[in-house]
Amino acid sequence: MKKTLFEVQQLLKKFGMIVYTGSRLGDLELMEEELHELYEMKMIEQELYLESRMILKAEMQKERDKNE
Repeated sequence: MKKTLFEVQQLLKKFGMIVYTGSRLGDLELMEEELHELYEMKMIEQELYLESRMILKAEMQKERDKNE
């Protein structure tokens, strides 16, 4: 069970995906896309995908709130 953004980053890193665009919101959006691709290719289970996506969505909302 994933609980933090760091754990999601480590999951992506396991598949050779390191995301850094220079924009935190951009990074989160790209991580979400990469996560979705892993799920579509059946490389991760649905539960792991949903948990990780929820974490990313929460972090994106925090970032948007901070920039308002």
